[in-house]
Amino acid sequence: MRSRIVTFIISLFLWVLLSFSLDLQHICIGIIVAFLVAYMMGDMFTNEPVKWFQLKRYFWFVFYLGVFIWECLKANIDVAIRVLHPKLPINPGIVRVKTSLKTETAITFLANSITLTPGTFSVDIDEEEGYLYIHWIDVKTKDIEEASRLIVNKFERILKEVFE
Repeated sequence: MRSRIVTFIISLFLWVLLSFSLDLQHICIGIIVAFLVAYMMGDMFTNEPVKWFQLKRYFWFVFYLGVFIWECLKANIDVAIRVLHPKLPINPGIVRVKTSLKTETAITFLANSITLTPGTFSVDIDEEEGYLYIHWIDVKTKDIEEASRLIVNKFERILKEVFE
């Protein structure tokens, strides 16, 4: 029940923020939409809604966005160089990496961050064992620990602070 209330509050806040208006019509529609979102998806949002009222998580999320943009920029340049200079070697393959993240939301954010970074693509997730299978444009190592360090660790540390 608490997760639905938190989902309602966050949805209503985002509605008001994005509508750029505080008149009665917008707020009434926002309440209806936020209620529908909370009713349909409130249990999928979070298991511990109290965490969403901790301000430090929002600072870590802003930091995560900066790290993600930086890693995405570096990966874009790397892939662009490989495209423009076809003599550069590519060694595509699927590697297995280990994650210590436990919540579904954190693992989903990690997998999406990897997929949105050019040159890598999340193929599968083994939640029971904590492994992700990643297609990598230039496999530098097949060692699980080393591949995890190169692909996962830059996002994982921050996502732990945000979601766990």
